[in-house]
Amino acid sequence: MKLILMGTNDFVVPIFESLRKKHDVLSVFTRAPAPAGRRHVLTPSPVQLWAESHNLPVHNSIKEFDNAGADFVVVMSYGVILPDNVLARGNFINIHPSALPKYRGPSPIRSALKNGDTKSAVCLMKIVHDLDAGDIYMCREFDIDINDTNKTVENKVDEIAIEMLDEFFASPEKYKPIAQSGTPIISHKFTGADEIIDWKMSPMEIHNLVRALGCGRTKINGVDVKILETKVENDTLKILQIQPAGKRPMDWKSFVNGLHGAEIKFGE
Repeated sequence: MKLILMGTNDFVVPIFESLRKKHDVLSVFTRAPAPAGRRHVLTPSPVQLWAESHNLPVHNSIKEFDNAGADFVVVMSYGVILPDNVLARGNFINIHPSALPKYRGPSPIRSALKNGDTKSAVCLMKIVHDLDAGDIYMCREFDIDINDTNKTVENKVDEIAIEMLDEFFASPEKYKPIAQSGTPIISHKFTGADEIIDWKMSPMEIHNLVRALGCGRTKINGVDVKILETKVENDTLKILQIQPAGKRPMDWKSFVNGLHGAEIKFGE
């Protein structure tokens, strides 16, 4: 197949690398370099770095789109709305990591984890004007473990998506797009405000927040901390990794030792 790839995050690099090895990648579209780090140095996206390492043509503006004879345009985690005049010039397919129409939008994996879902899916879908509303070519379900994180679920999605794309591109004509059914659930883009822990939440709700967002923010004995890793045992929250403000991550025992026997007060 002749393919054009569109993506930005490191999440999609394993999938794009698999496609590069098996097909003819004509070009790659990705978000423009963005400021990163404390010095706000303009940094290319992981997908751009990957593409350049293989001498693939890279475009940072969707205005530069030219079908150039591509059989399909594969899009995943691109972060750019594709205008209708672009969609009309190619066969666009999207890899979406949720059981559509559940969790349309920008944060399907984090939403599933935060809500404590035990199952999700990877869908290969046609891209249309409306957000994640296209007909579905293939959908494959997978389990979410109670201690899965955003990263571990991304790894599962990568493996499943690679298998699905192999099957699809072997015989695209076999897969007829089917309209989505059910009531859509729209996910939102999480911010720092979502990371703040409300200690009225249940242990499992806090655990789900931490594993979904990568941390939960709170105060312990007046110290601003990020809780980085947790688990739940016998309906009790166990903190495994924590990072006090201005310090490196440490295990919970080391943090408690630094309190020198003081009573532990959460959220204060």
